[in-house]
Amino acid sequence: MDSAPDTPRLDAQMAFLGEADRLKAVIRATRVTGNRFENSAEHSWHVALYALTLAEHAPEGCDTTRVIQMLLLHDLVEIDAGDNPIFGDHDAAAMEAAEAAAADRLFGLLPADQAASFRAIWDEFEANETPEARFAKSLDRFAPPVLNMAAGGGSWSDYSVEWDTFETRVAPKIASGAPGLWQWLRPRARAVFDRLAGRA
Repeated sequence: MDSAPDTPRLDAQMAFLGEADRLKAVIRATRVTGNRFENSAEHSWHVALYALTLAEHAPEGCDTTRVIQMLLLHDLVEIDAGDNPIFGDHDAAAMEAAEAAAADRLFGLLPADQAASFRAIWDEFEANETPEARFAKSLDRFAPPVLNMAAGGGSWSDYSVEWDTFETRVAPKIASGAPGLWQWLRPRARAVFDRLAGRA
């Protein structure tokens, strides 16, 4: 039987979890099956499931558990900073500063040891230097095109995205951590873009 809980610690953990619930209200540009817009909490869950399911495509020696942790935490900052679609217009430096401030606030709700641990995971994802971070970033960029293909274009149509722009902005991010996934995606995405352009 559990001993009495450390009430201040549990209070802090519950405050963090309560605040994390607000991620469900952050709406993304990508549509889910059924054509409604996805929220950021759904995205985080789905890319974490991608990591679990597609772990065989990770770099050799990659810690999939670490990847899943990154993907569950990576978008929490959108509670304060909002979502900025990859094909939208925004000030990258201002967004980076807003997200760092959000990370300070949100992870700061936790007990000190967990705050430091979660922030280190988030910082590792943002730095994109470890095999885990590169695979996590690749999955983060891979999932939205899969949804766009299922929606017949989705946000590509909404933002009038052309193939060259898509390939320039998305291909390097996927291929750097999961080249096999980009090889699978490229011809399928290209076929959708060709249909949208009336070439197929």
